[in-house]
Amino acid sequence: MNLRILAVVLLSVFFAACTRPVQDQDVSGAAQTGGQPAQSGSTSDSGMGQGSAFDDSSAAGPRASQKNRTVYFDYDRDELKADYQQIVTDHGKYLAANPGARVRLEGHADERGSREYNIGLGERRAQAVRQALLLQGVGAGQLTTVSYGEERPAATGSDDESWSLNRRVEIVYTP
Repeated sequence: MNLRILAVVLLSVFFAACTRPVQDQDVSGAAQTGGQPAQSGSTSDSGMGQGSAFDDSSAAGPRASQKNRTVYFDYDRDELKADYQQIVTDHGKYLAANPGARVRLEGHADERGSREYNIGLGERRAQAVRQALLLQGVGAGQLTTVSYGEERPAATGSDDESWSLNRRVEIVYTP
């Protein structure tokens, strides 16, 4: 990995850790609080329950919390896990009801495997979320996909916890 990219990632993680937790995200979705992948059925401090992507103060997709815009995957897998189906369903309902809304599905992988393999795996993960959204009635024109492979890790460690945070698709609302 390029030393410059590593430095930027480490600074981003440092600054994210120093800021107060973010309840709602803006459209850019730049902030992330980290931690373990969310599990469906858990209740957070913001009043969200049963894996709902939206809190009571905002029913708008772009304002969903970061953890409810991230879908995690098992090692070397691109199948959508049941734990994250509700998150995808909630975003699908929002997008179907708001045909002007657009999202970019950003696929990621952990550092294991070749760069080329991880780009392909990130793309397959993004396509899995895309397909689930299309089944919810979202228009194909509302969705774009991109794969970053291992290049934009959420966590920089080389352990199971870090790897599990890096195997993800982020749902990013775009203007």
